[in-house]
Amino acid sequence: IGEEYIINGKLQFKYGQLIVENPVLEKSEDFRLNTGRIVPIYGLTEGLTQNAIRKIMFNALHDYVQEIEEFFDEEFLFEKGLMDIKNALININFPQNEAYLEQAKYRFKYQELFLLQMALFLMKRSVKGKKGIKFERVELKPFLMGLPFKLTAAQIKVLKEIIADMNSHKVMNRLVQGDVGSGKTVVAACSMYIAIKNGYQVAMMAPTEILAKQHYYTLKELFRNTDIKIGLLSGSISPSNKKEVLEKIKNGDYDIVVGTHALIEDDVIFNNLGLCITDEQHRFGVRQRALLTKKGENPDVLVMTATPIPRTLALILYGDLDISIIDQLPPGRKKVKTYVISSSVRKKAYEFAMKEVKKGRQVYVVCPLIEESDKINAMSAEIVYREIYKDAFREAKVGLLHGKMNDSDKEKVMEEFVNGKIDILVSTTVIEVGVNVPNATVMIVENAERF
Repeated sequence: IGEEYIINGKLQFKYGQLIVENPVLEKSEDFRLNTGRIVPIYGLTEGLTQNAIRKIMFNALHDYVQEIEEFFDEEFLFEKGLMDIKNALININFPQNEAYLEQAKYRFKYQELFLLQMALFLMKRSVKGKKGIKFERVELKPFLMGLPFKLTAAQIKVLKEIIADMNSHKVMNRLVQGDVGSGKTVVAACSMYIAIKNGYQVAMMAPTEILAKQHYYTLKELFRNTDIKIGLLSGSISPSNKKEVLEKIKNGDYDIVVGTHALIEDDVIFNNLGLCITDEQHRFGVRQRALLTKKGENPDVLVMTATPIPRTLALILYGDLDISIIDQLPPGRKKVKTYVISSSVRKKAYEFAMKEVKKGRQVYVVCPLIEESDKINAMSAEIVYREIYKDAFREAKVGLLHGKMNDSDKEKVMEEFVNGKIDILVSTTVIEVGVNVPNATVMIVENAERF
C-alpha cells in the first residue's frame, strides 16, 4: 500500500470494467526494463519469456560491455558520424530514446557492410594475385558461322570482355547476368570453344538435374558441326554409366562435362581442366565453386545468372567477381505484356489462360504461400491447386510445386512441365530460374503485392 507501480499490458473493457491482460508490473522508483521505455523484442524459445531474456541481456551488458574492443579508431568514428561500439550495444538493446536507437542501428548496419566489403576486397585481391592460364587467341569465326543466328551487340560486348580475361595471365572470375533467352549459354559456349581449342577441358555445373540436362542438349546442338565431345554427369545415372563417364573425364575423352553437384565429388578427376562455368550462381556457395576450381590448376571461372541484380548490389554480393550484363534480347522476341487486375476479375484471367492451354500452350500460376494462413491474407498454392481442379481448369492437367516437397518430387514435377505433360503449374517462387519452357506463354501471379 502506498507504493507506485508502472503497469504495461493490453487494456480491454470486459465484464463492465477495464482490465489489463498479461500485465507487466515494475515499481516506479526502480530502474525499469519493461515499462515506460523502448523495449527490445527478442526471438524466444519454449520456456523463455521476454522479461527473462531482457534481464539476462541487461546483466550481460552491465558486466561485460566495457570489455568489448572498438576496431574503428576515434578519428574514423567522428568522420563517419558513428556511435562507438559500447554505446551502440547498450542502445540497440536498451535505448535511452528514439534518436539513440537510430544511431545504434546505423552503427551496426555500417559495420556489417564495411566488414562484408573488406572481406570481399581481400578475396578479390587474393584471386587477382593468382597467375592463371593464358589462353592463345582462337579464331571464333568457324564456330559462329555454324550457328543458326547472329550474336546481339550485347552478347558481342560481353564476349569481348571474356576473351580479354582469357587472353591475360590473370585468373578470370566473371559473372554474366542476363534474362532467360538473352543468350548467356551461347556466350559461354564461345568461351568453351576457346578453352577446348587450347587443349583444355570445360566443366559446367548446374544446381538441378533438369537444368544440367537442358544445358547438355543445348550444347550438343550448338556444337553439332564440330568434333567437340560432351558428357553428362548427374546423381541419377546408374553406377555402370557413372563409372564409364568418370573414366572418360579422367582420360580427357570428354571436352565438356555438364553436371550437377556430382561434379565436385572426390571421384571426379579431370585430365586437364581449364574453364569452370556455374549456372544460377546464387544456388551455389563460395565453397562449392572453390571445390570445382580445385579440379584444375587455377582454371578460369565464369558464373551465370538469370536473376536480375542491380549493379550496386551485385558489387556487394559478388565483390570477388567482375560483372558483365547481357541487356539485350535477340531480334524477333515479342515484348512481355504485363497487366495488373483486381481479384474480382480473376475468373477472366483464368479463362484467358485456359484459351492458351487449348491452343497447346502452358501456364504458370505463382502464389506467395504454400498453405492457407490465418495470419496472412494471401492466396496459397495448395488452395489455388484444389480450387483450380474443381472449377476453372478442370479440363487441364495441373501440377503443384512448392518448397516443402523433397528435391526428387520437385524435379519430377518440373520435368513433367518442361516435357509438356503438365498444362498448368501452380507454384510458389521455387520455380526454377533459368529453366527454359518456351511453350509457357502466360504467368498469373497471385497477390503480386507480396513479391
